Amino acid sequence: MQIIAEPKKMQLLSEQLRREGKLLGFVPTMGALHEGHLRLIRKARREADVVIVSIFVNPIQFNDPEDLAKYPRTFNEDVYKLEMEGVQILFAPTAEQMYPPGFSTFVEVQNLDRYMEGAHRPGHFRGVTTVVLKLFNITKPHFAVFGLKDAQQYYIVKRMVEDLNLDVEMVPHETVREPDGLAMSSRNRLLSPESRRQATALYRALKLGKEMIFSGERDPWKVKDEMRRFLKREAPLGEIDYVEIASIPDLQPVSEIEGKILLALAVKFPEARLIDNFILLPEDRLVWNERID
Repeated sequence: MQIIAEPKKMQLLSEQLRREGKLLGFVPTMGALHEGHLRLIRKARREADVVIVSIFVNPIQFNDPEDLAKYPRTFNEDVYKLEMEGVQILFAPTAEQMYPPGFSTFVEVQNLDRYMEGAHRPGHFRGVTTVVLKLFNITKPHFAVFGLKDAQQYYIVKRMVEDLNLDVEMVPHETVREPDGLAMSSRNRLLSPESRRQATALYRALKLGKEMIFSGERDPWKVKDEMRRFLKREAPLGEIDYVEIASIPDLQPVSEIEGKILLALAVKFPEARLIDNFILLPEDRLVWNERID
């Protein structure tokens, strides 16, 4: 596996591989790799001639310096996992290489970031879209695989790709979960044993909301209120940031539950903040993760 840190070197290599007719698949990560990341990589490997993975803890998407400082970093372990998965190229730049002195250009997708994560993490998605655009320009992939645990991020990046006519296909992957339902996340390793036990309430609250919707409830406030009560009872260590029901793909809160929706929540435990969601198409009574477009 080649490990490349210099953006220009990575860019030139990708251009060469494209000239050779290679199909490039890309999986952007911030490291601390777990089975969820590896599933994305395996999906890319099934389609691509060359898989490029990036590891970059992007400072401009963190609005909390403490969160940035404690984000897990396991580079040597990550390299081993990528080699075992047969990844051909790891792009691992430094913050100084990605944002040299004088850097002053940012990309912002308007309106889709007004609620949920955007409301609770000001500037977060501006940082995400800026770094993803840079990564796309540097690695030049034909397609990129994104996990749907970060569904709002997926739809925002997809909108950027469409609006800016980027030559990248967005490939979604369903949320990968632990056996007890907790969505896999690099932040899970920060949880205390009791917080980890209570964190399963996020998945169970989503299941409660889904069951209410599939039973015919169309009032989003009733669904959200029941989910909040459940979380307060089952995860007392957690502070609820939001429980939201939003339309897809414009990510606006709904006054009536219909069509394709995002059922999303975020809970802050003493050690880490966790997010999760279900993507639902109520009339088909399905979790729509795998076939989302």
